[in-house]
Amino acid sequence: MKRTLALLLTCFMLLTIAACGGGSGPADPASTKADAADVADAKDAEGTKEVVEEKPELAKIKVEVFDRGTDGGKTNAIDNYWTDWIKEKLLEDENIEVEFVSVSRWEEEPQLSNLMASGTAPDVCYTYSTSLIALFRDQGGQTELSSFMDKLTDLDTLLGEDTALPGRRLIERNKIMETGEIFSVPARRMNVAGWNTFIRKDWLDKLGLPLPETRDDWYNALVAFRDNAKTLGTDVIPFIMTDDVHHRAMNLICSFLNADMTPKDLWVNSVIDRYYMLDGAKEGYRYLNKMYLDGLIDPEFYLYKDDVKNEEYIKAGRVGSFIHNWDQAFRNSPSYLDGLRENVPDGEFVAIDPFKNSKGKTYKKMYDAAGLNIFVPSFSENPEAAVRYINWLAKPEVYQFLQFGEEGKNHKLVNGIPAVTPTDGPSIQNSSNNIDMTIPMNGLWLGDQETTTKALANGYTCDPQYIVDAMKYAMKDAEATMVVPVTLSAAGPYTEDLRLKGNDGACNSVRAAEGQFDKVWDEFIADWRASGADEIIAERAEKYIDMN
Repeated sequence: MKRTLALLLTCFMLLTIAACGGGSGPADPASTKADAADVADAKDAEGTKEVVEEKPELAKIKVEVFDRGTDGGKTNAIDNYWTDWIKEKLLEDENIEVEFVSVSRWEEEPQLSNLMASGTAPDVCYTYSTSLIALFRDQGGQTELSSFMDKLTDLDTLLGEDTALPGRRLIERNKIMETGEIFSVPARRMNVAGWNTFIRKDWLDKLGLPLPETRDDWYNALVAFRDNAKTLGTDVIPFIMTDDVHHRAMNLICSFLNADMTPKDLWVNSVIDRYYMLDGAKEGYRYLNKMYLDGLIDPEFYLYKDDVKNEEYIKAGRVGSFIHNWDQAFRNSPSYLDGLRENVPDGEFVAIDPFKNSKGKTYKKMYDAAGLNIFVPSFSENPEAAVRYINWLAKPEVYQFLQFGEEGKNHKLVNGIPAVTPTDGPSIQNSSNNIDMTIPMNGLWLGDQETTTKALANGYTCDPQYIVDAMKYAMKDAEATMVVPVTLSAAGPYTEDLRLKGNDGACNSVRAAEGQFDKVWDEFIADWRASGADEIIAERAEKYIDMN
């Protein structure tokens, strides 16, 4: 990393967080220590004797990394420019040799479960599933980390205070209060924006329709897309999603939830982070069923287990609207918008926020500042080196390079703010800002939300205003799930079965024949409850603590 980059980024990056191509080889890791070398030279000039720390013995570890496939020019998840850089610099800094193990981003829960069950999981693992974390903990599958806290000082600095639990450090979010044991540590989400709804503005313009401001406006726009396929010049799919209906219709379903629901009811009945049991959720799925029967949803949505077909149809110019991550339409690699414009030069997706609840709020979910959870399996042969790797990733000179890369190749400066520039060569980032590599943190942070949003916006290939608007809509009336500091165990054994049954039941309900929705939905919920949901709800009700 160039010294100028290190200096510039140091000016912008807070080390204590208060809130959430060229050559094919990696950059010389020694260059990232330029500032340290200057300090050492200065000490020598003053006659100060430099103390050289002895490196630990050579250690070897394996580390999980998400595999997002190779579409759009992505590289091999475990053998690329960035993994090479990590291997070289980690060996120099910590005397640790690392081997990466791929886990599909789209099948992370079953694949990680299989690795843990077989005793072959890597030394450093991570997952977004809090239920899996609890299951592995209760089965004795995780190394207890409290004795390693003195080796996680850089991580503690990066994570900072826990904004959801005043007076506590985020690194201790998963501490068992009764025993003081810590079996996993969270990453910090620097950007907590959740979901957005996207729509083809060029289609609206062609049909003389305004941007939808209400649920009915949106529905009517989809009907107009369906009925004017000839004018739009394609085989129209008004709305698309995958079999994960909960997430891919999130904002729509949230608009049907009872706006007067108590925090307790919301928390107790959110089983494995799904909302099927919440008051009003059934009506959201009934609305989706009406959309399906009216020909507004891709009839094969239930067959899509990942985003592959969705992305193909969106870029081909066939899709009118979809709900996804807050910036999904504009994410680089290449973005949906870029792909669309290769086929439809004047194609345009914009974010909208039309789903109002009974109180007129566009209520939606945003993320908790605690993101994925990181753990070391109990059968790891070198937990100390695994912990040192986790902490090493939290050092500014490491995560700054992984996020921004080299100036002129991976980023440029825009009004003094570093902005990632997409590359299609060996140094392409397989995930936004390399979040699959910088596992202690998810996203950028430059000190305040306005500056950070500008930096984010500057890092996309589209007009920055698209990103500013998308962030605004994603955060408007958004709420994070309530954090209750208790230890939960009931969900663990049921998580994967409930996830699969939830996906199947939601898909079947959306696809229910005319007049059959209530029957299909009620049978789904009865089976879901009997499959472990009732036991989970009972535990959550018993352990709930009023945080007000």
